[in-house]
Amino acid sequence: MLDLTYETPKPKVIAGAKQDWELVIGMEVHAQVASNAKLFSGASTTFGAEPNSNVAFVDAAMPGMLPVINEFCVEQAVRTGLGLKAEINLKSAFDRKNYFYPDLPQGYQISQLYHPIVGEGEILVDMAPGIARKVRIERIHMEQDAGKSIHDMDPAMSFVDLNRTGVCLMEIVSRPDIRGPEEAAAYVGKLRQILRYLGTCDGNMQNGNLRADVNVSICAPGAYEKYMETQDFSHLGTRCEIKNMNSMRFIQAAILYEAERQIKIVEGGGKVEQETRLYDPDKNETRSMRSKEEAHDYRYFPDPDLLPLEIEQAWVDEIAASLPELPDEKKARFVGDFGLSEYDASVLTADVQDAAYFEEAAKGRDGKLVANWVINELFGRLKKDDAEITDSPVSPAQLGGIVDLIASDAISGKIAKDLFEIVYTEGGDPAQIVEERGMKQVTDTGAIEAAVDQIIADNPAQVEKAKENPKLAGWFVGQVMKATGGKANPKAVNEIVAKKLG
Repeated sequence: MLDLTYETPKPKVIAGAKQDWELVIGMEVHAQVASNAKLFSGASTTFGAEPNSNVAFVDAAMPGMLPVINEFCVEQAVRTGLGLKAEINLKSAFDRKNYFYPDLPQGYQISQLYHPIVGEGEILVDMAPGIARKVRIERIHMEQDAGKSIHDMDPAMSFVDLNRTGVCLMEIVSRPDIRGPEEAAAYVGKLRQILRYLGTCDGNMQNGNLRADVNVSICAPGAYEKYMETQDFSHLGTRCEIKNMNSMRFIQAAILYEAERQIKIVEGGGKVEQETRLYDPDKNETRSMRSKEEAHDYRYFPDPDLLPLEIEQAWVDEIAASLPELPDEKKARFVGDFGLSEYDASVLTADVQDAAYFEEAAKGRDGKLVANWVINELFGRLKKDDAEITDSPVSPAQLGGIVDLIASDAISGKIAKDLFEIVYTEGGDPAQIVEERGMKQVTDTGAIEAAVDQIIADNPAQVEKAKENPKLAGWFVGQVMKATGGKANPKAVNEIVAKKLG
């Protein structure tokens, strides 16, 4: 494992107020379970299908239709809990959360209020190399998603698409342990990373497969410490919830705006009302959506159509045994096995596909050299083309081939960059390209020496200047590289130039 320092959260202090105020943030992240079927029906979960085409009778709340639980969704929730080092509850139960909305045909949502499937866990949020913060997870429960109301297709009417209705969500609820907007974004990023490694959610925020409700409150300095000592929420300010955030950047902006809004209210002698708000990124402001409901407002009661869910410890152990290597463990292994810096290991393990690419390319090779080429050359080019690692035209074997040619002194670093460009745009075997296009590095010291002698003979005035100022020797190195088409071994050129100039 990496040698991490677990830092006590440093609160974000809002500037420009009459007094100091600190932020307290809790998150409720809704993650769509990666499953081909919905939680209580066999309807497809394919994104982008024709409206109302992925709807079973039970999703549409047709009379007499009964829910049948999808075992794979339960397995995915258990897998997520294990990945977050959380307690798995062998007994859980489903409840009905009653409310009316046009895209909720049942008139209620099946959720887990009183007996969730996953209990307390934790996430280590990376704040800087070697620095992490623990955010406690309170619970994870399964629930149905609602449908989607569409308001921009007709000036006088709204439409309802029930394709999402009944899709399984995991609601991952944190404790109010997050103390600033940057930490909030880092928390969501780390959670998203873990879910993608586990394969339990694809983390696609643009499609709404991962979205966060952000609870924001302000408190005076020292109040949070009292809460941590007593776990008494009365020490914290009244919270407001910002719904359905699906962008790391917007999460940070919304938190800052909301904190400043609450401070103005309190310092103006007012009282913050607990409510649900929406964030408008165009105006960079939050606005009221509805007063914040409590559990009693939803009239929760046990779902009469579903028996309590009981799972066996042996099944949980089987799932635990099948867990993949998670980001923190993989990062630690990359540092230990390949000698990478923690920063480089963090970059390479940020995405599970990136990590797999690097590991395949680095097999049997200098890990640091491969990491340098993956991070700087490949990632840089893919970013320029707005492409993902899965779309890379350079395979791990091809990149490894380029690194092999560098390591064997067959080509120089400059030639390697030209070779990378050829492989990226045209494809082909790197070694064969070097052979066919005459790109091999000149390592014959006799040939290099002859080139150096010629440059020196042609530039006597420059020689005298270089003898007075040795730093000017670089000019001769550049001229030799130019004369040899960049193929001369740079190390040999430097040594011979230094020797010749005395």
